[in-house]
Amino acid sequence: MPGSFETDLVHHCGALAAGEYIHTLQMVDIATGWSERVAVLGRSQEAMVNGFRRVQERLPFPSTHLHPDNGSEFFNDHLIRYFGKEITGMRLSRSRPYRKNDNRFVEQKNSTLVRAYVGYERLDNGAQCATLNALYDQLWLYYNLFQPVLHMVGKEVVNGKLHRKWDKAKTPYQRLLSSGILSAKQKARLDVLYTRTNPRQLRKAIYDALERLRACHQMLNTTDRKEMALSGNISK
Repeated sequence: MPGSFETDLVHHCGALAAGEYIHTLQMVDIATGWSERVAVLGRSQEAMVNGFRRVQERLPFPSTHLHPDNGSEFFNDHLIRYFGKEITGMRLSRSRPYRKNDNRFVEQKNSTLVRAYVGYERLDNGAQCATLNALYDQLWLYYNLFQPVLHMVGKEVVNGKLHRKWDKAKTPYQRLLSSGILSAKQKARLDVLYTRTNPRQLRKAIYDALERLRACHQMLNTTDRKEMALSGNISK
C-alpha cells in the first residue's frame, strides 16, 4: 500500500562542503513512485522540520513509514519528536551503513529528478532556494501526474541469464487511483489538477524555471566577484 517512503538529502555545495548551503529533501513512495522534493537552506532542526512539514501539507495520502539513511539530519531528538507529534503512527527505519542499495528508489530519483535538472553547482542563498522550490512545484505536477513508471514484479534465471519482469507502465497518479487510498476530497483535487494542466506547457514552464535558476546563480556569482575585486582579493 502507498505510504512507505524512502528519503534522502541531495547536497548542493559545489566543490566545497563548507558553510551553509541548500539541500534537496526528497521522498519517494515505494508502492506508487510518487515523489516529493523541497529545497531547504542548511540542515538545522528548523530547516528540516519546515521541509518535512511542507511535504506533508502537499502529500495527497498519509505517510506511514519513513526510511532514510543514517544521517544525523534525520535521526535526532528534534525530528523524532516532530514525527511523534505531527505524524502519528509513523514507523522509522534506516539503511545499513555504506549500503546505498537499501535506499535504491530515492537514490535513483536523486539522479534523474534532481541532478539531471540542477547539476552540481553550489547553491547557498535564499533567492536560489525560493527559485528551486518554484521549479520543484512544477516537477511535482509533471512527474507525479504525467510521467509513467515501471515496477519490477519478478525475476528469474533462464539458461544462466537473469530475466526481469515488469508491470504495465502507469503514472504515480494512476497507481494512487487504483490503490483506493485517496479520500474523495484528495481525489477531486488531483482530478482538477490533471484536467487543467497542459503537460506540454508545463514542460516549457519547467525549462523556463531552470533558466531563472541559472540566471540567479550567474548574477550572484558576478556580484561576489565584483565585491572581491573591490576588496582587492582578486584582479578586475
